[in-house]
Amino acid sequence: MILASVPFSVTVAGGPDHSALVEIYDAGGALLASGPVAAGQAREFRNISIASRDALPLQLRAGDIVHDISRPFAPGWFSILPPLIAIVLALIFKEVITALLAGIWLGALAVAGYNPLQATWRLIDQYVVPALGDTDGGHTQIVVFSLMLGGMVGIISRNGGTRGVVKAVAPLARNRRRGKVATALAGLAIFFDDYANTLVVGNTLRPITDGLRISREKLAYLVDSTAAPVAALVPVSTWVGYEVSLIGGGLGAAAGEATGADAAFLGGLSPYTVFLETIPYLFYPLLALAFVFLTSAMNRDFGPMARAEARAAAGSGLLRPGSRPAAEISESFVNSKEGAPERWWNAGLPVAAVVLVVLGGLYTSGRAAVGAEASLRDVFGAADPFMTLLWGSLSGCLVAALLSLSQRVLDVKECVDAWLGGVKAMMIAMVILTLAWSLGAVTQDVGTAAYVSQLLGGNLPLFLLPAVVFITSGAMAFATGTSWTTMAILIPLVIPLTVSLAGGTGFADGSVYGILLATTSSVLAGAIWGDHCSPISDTTVLSSTAAACDHVDHVRTQLPYAVLVGGVGLVLGSVGTALGLPTWLALVLGVAVLALCLRTFGTPVEEVEAPSGQTID
Repeated sequence: MILASVPFSVTVAGGPDHSALVEIYDAGGALLASGPVAAGQAREFRNISIASRDALPLQLRAGDIVHDISRPFAPGWFSILPPLIAIVLALIFKEVITALLAGIWLGALAVAGYNPLQATWRLIDQYVVPALGDTDGGHTQIVVFSLMLGGMVGIISRNGGTRGVVKAVAPLARNRRRGKVATALAGLAIFFDDYANTLVVGNTLRPITDGLRISREKLAYLVDSTAAPVAALVPVSTWVGYEVSLIGGGLGAAAGEATGADAAFLGGLSPYTVFLETIPYLFYPLLALAFVFLTSAMNRDFGPMARAEARAAAGSGLLRPGSRPAAEISESFVNSKEGAPERWWNAGLPVAAVVLVVLGGLYTSGRAAVGAEASLRDVFGAADPFMTLLWGSLSGCLVAALLSLSQRVLDVKECVDAWLGGVKAMMIAMVILTLAWSLGAVTQDVGTAAYVSQLLGGNLPLFLLPAVVFITSGAMAFATGTSWTTMAILIPLVIPLTVSLAGGTGFADGSVYGILLATTSSVLAGAIWGDHCSPISDTTVLSSTAAACDHVDHVRTQLPYAVLVGGVGLVLGSVGTALGLPTWLALVLGVAVLALCLRTFGTPVEEVEAPSGQTID
């Protein structure tokens, strides 16, 4: 659809043996764009905009050919309504599926020309089905990976492996503090992919945290706030190749905005080097990880999380009464088979198989793409993360089944039944995830990201640019539910914008190069921040799934933490470093402020020691 005063593009394809001068006019006859289109080629006419519905239909003229272009029209603010409606309804009524359906339908209503019946049909055939069947974007692979991992968890639960892990780890995680720190450390250990991190850590550690009376909301927070930050920070992960490619495109465009030595400097920068130099400026991911360990080590919480932890510690329930976990964990799914030996390796070996196969798959697929002589970072950057996740989850299922059969703990039918039980436990989460993706497609069709990105326009003081970019990136990720799309839109835009606002000078001598690094990192940090705050984010949904937590409860308890960490990172990091504060000092001060806030406003959670050799029931 077309939004008032928001630029859009028109792509015109030339005939196989015909080239022409193409002109695009509005309904009043004003020329909007023109240029030649070669035979057999396509040309995109960009930055076309109209102010009102009266300018439609547009008229395309190419020689003797005249073609009318008409699309549904809306004011720019309408584009934020579908995600806003979904978010508000989810938070108010604590029912995310209906809220997501309402947001998708509202967007489909506009795309369908405001025909309610057509909008209902488009909700399914244009949004839900393509979202579920998107193999290029990895949606289908993520669904299969999640279901397979759920099946693996079902098997290791029935063969006694999960209870074996609990029994083995219990002497180390003897109280709530140690249990939370152990969960956070596990989140750091699986650094190579955020999806694998979330599902493996959450499903593996949940029996341990349940036994220590750590609320499911807290487990979901620990999982969510270590997954994406770690994957975004580590130089070898599935995120790096994507981020480096976007930075490379932005640097190429930025070189055209500079002159002389600065143009040569920007054009000669290595995108990977720039990524490495942005890591100290990634204040939100770094402080989010620090806050995870602060809340765990200090055993303090505030806001809704403190109430959830107090409820769980008092034995009043790991979940809020009346909540609806994103994963349905039935007694038959959780409990091991009667008489099954409680051996930790029956769970540890399948999980290890997932991790090793994914790491090996990332290496082999990346090496096949870039060659044996490439560096390790280039190999991992070129890897196919979605296919390797599938290999890993399948290997985990096979190892779990073989261990169960070889020890005669389960027979073939029992393995299949346990696997199906695990798959069924994931179904609610997969519905939520599919609807979240569908809403993301709606936000693209109604131009949400394009409208929000206009917030970057205008003449800004250069020192405020990192802060404005962080807020804009966070708002876009919050509204669209995806950090990757946010990065794809903003990084190629803000890098040349920074160079333009700086007048194209000061980069070669280093005087404003730090602003460029801070602005680039603000996109990455803001995208993760908005993703953590958004109830329609896929990683937020998966975190609720892995923790078997009510999805809205996870969002409500995590949101105050994300807002606090984001605010500290914004003030001390984005603004502070732009005014000359050293990055290391900004990080140290940020951790100190977070610790002070936790000490002042946090409530100590009652510590409960597990009896010797036992976990808490």
